[in-house]
Order: sequence, then structure tokens, then C-alpha cells
Amino acid sequence: MTTVATMIPHSRPSIDEEDLRATAEVLRSGQVAQGPYVERFERAMAGFLGLQGGVAASSGTAALELALRALGIGAGDEVIMPSYVCSAPWLATQRVGAEARLVDIDLQTFNIDPVAAGRAVTNKTRAIIVPHLFGLPADLTALERLGIPLIEDCAQTLGVTESGRLVGTVGRLTVCSFYATKLLCTGEGGMVLSNDGTLLDRVRSLREYDGATSLDPSSSNLKLTDLQGALGLSQLGRFPIFQERRCLLAATYREAMSGKAVILPSVPPGRTHGYYRFTIRVPHLRTDPDGLFGLIRRLEQEGIHCRKPVFRPLHRYLDQSGFPNSDIADRTTLSIPLYPDLTDDEVMQIHQSLTKVLS
Repeated sequence: MTTVATMIPHSRPSIDEEDLRATAEVLRSGQVAQGPYVERFERAMAGFLGLQGGVAASSGTAALELALRALGIGAGDEVIMPSYVCSAPWLATQRVGAEARLVDIDLQTFNIDPVAAGRAVTNKTRAIIVPHLFGLPADLTALERLGIPLIEDCAQTLGVTESGRLVGTVGRLTVCSFYATKLLCTGEGGMVLSNDGTLLDRVRSLREYDGATSLDPSSSNLKLTDLQGALGLSQLGRFPIFQERRCLLAATYREAMSGKAVILPSVPPGRTHGYYRFTIRVPHLRTDPDGLFGLIRRLEQEGIHCRKPVFRPLHRYLDQSGFPNSDIADRTTLSIPLYPDLTDDEVMQIHQSLTKVLS
């Protein structure tokens, strides 16, 4: 076994002195709960996307739940979502009492398959949650044709376009996540954004019971703090730098892995990629008895922390079948380190280790 002095983590937040100054300013002010910095962060995010407004929340999962409740979705309703995604969309749907209708993905993009989504539509369908996975937009043009309200989940994809449109500006509502290792970091946190002022008012009243106009049992306490708002503002100011670095790193990975027995990230015509994750598919793992976890262990021995980008497809938790593309993605897809703070020396080590292990 190779002994390594340090392990390159799969993810780590990009925190600098500007972020430290921003949060220190809030601490000195004494206003650390939800306040003016949260409001400024909401306006800044809405301005970034060109939308009317945003409502910050305590997490991306909370933001999804607020979006569903704002649309009036509850018991007896159905929400379509892909199986190959983290559990947050399913959990949010369960919390409002609706039924999640799982569909398969497009294996080339890892995003929800519009044809499969169309087949899942019933007279009970009230929304489609559209996660844009790993930095690549879903096929919003095809999904719009279904005539069902879209909730764009931009937890992993911001600043990129589909058919010339900025991701996050197409759906009835858009949800973001600001977890520690997301595109923008506030530690924990999320936001609902929209051009529909009535929906935004509804989200705001559901987020905090003291702001509701009536005693609503579905209202909760899902607020963000000013500490997080200040950090989010600081991070948003550097987002173009983050995005440029991610794309540069992705280009070096593409060059280094050209000719290897792997399938590199797809970028269909009319879409741009932000590379929140750099995911490769290793086809031979479908028949490798050691599988994906064996590859991950071998890379850890080289000092590289890689991960499955989705821990387990939702249909596997629920003992459902009929999701062949999600199953292939689950067995063969590897996420390698890619984040703005990754150094050039670390990138070289990753290149060398991948070359050694994959060959």
C-alpha cells in the first residue's frame, strides 16, 4: 500500500480574508440573527439571476419544502423528480404530504429525462423538481413543453445557460443551496427565488411564523442568520473567479484523461457547464467485482479522496425498479476533486494518480 503524507479532500470550501472580515463585521454589530445582511443577500442573488426577489432559508432542503408549500402542494398531489439525485427533493415532498413520482435520467447528462418525465405525468401532477446536476443544466426546453410547473434546483448549477437562458430563470420557482461545499458557501443555508411576487410573499410567510398574517400551522422557523448572509454576499462577489477556476481545472482534467477508458462529462449543444463536480464514467466497473468502491479505495491509497457523486439513487431506497440509466450511473460514476482552492500541485498529483489507477 502506498503511504501518503496528506490526503487531497474531495471537497473543501473556499474561505478567504474577505469572508472573515464580512462575518466579523456582523459579530461586531451585535445583529447576528436574520437582519439586513440576509435582506442584502436575497436582493443580490435575485439580481444575479435577474429575478424579482428571493427568500433565504436555513437549508436547501428547507427551501424545497417552502417552494412546494408556496405552490399549494400537499396530500393527494404528485411531484415528479429524478431517481439519481440526493434525498432532499424526496424528503421535501414527503414533508408536505405529497407523493414523489421517480423517473430515470439521461445517462449522457445525468439530468432528468424529459421523455420519462412526460410518461409520469398524471392528473395529480402538480410540479416537476428539476435538479441541474454537477454543473450542467437539464433540458429545460423539453421539460417546459410538458406544461407542468417547474421547480429548478440550482444547488449544484449556477451561472450557466441552456438555450441562451440563465439556469434558474426558467422555472416557476428556483431553489439554491449554500452548504459548506456548494458553489457558494454559507455553512448551511438555501434560498427560494422567483419572478412571482405572490409566491415569494407566501414563501416568506411560511419561513417564519411571526411574519405570517394569520396563525398558519404550516409556518415554521426556517430563517437564515446575518452571519450566513454576510458570508453569502462575500462569496457571491467572488463567484466569477470561482467559476473561472472550476472551468480551467475541468479543461486540464479533460486533457489529462483524453484517450483513457473513461467517459468524460457531456456538454450538449446549447448548454454550458459550470463543473460543480467533475464526474467520469468508468464503463468496465459494471462487470468489475471490486466495483466503484474498489476504485475509490485505490485512489485513497494514492492520497486522492474521490466519491460517488450520488450516494444512492432514490429508487434503490424504495425498492423500486425500472431505472436502468440511474443504475448504470450509480455503478460506474466517479467524482474527482474539483473546487476553486485546489492547487496546481494537487491537480498534478490527481492527474498522476488517476493515470496510474485507471491504466
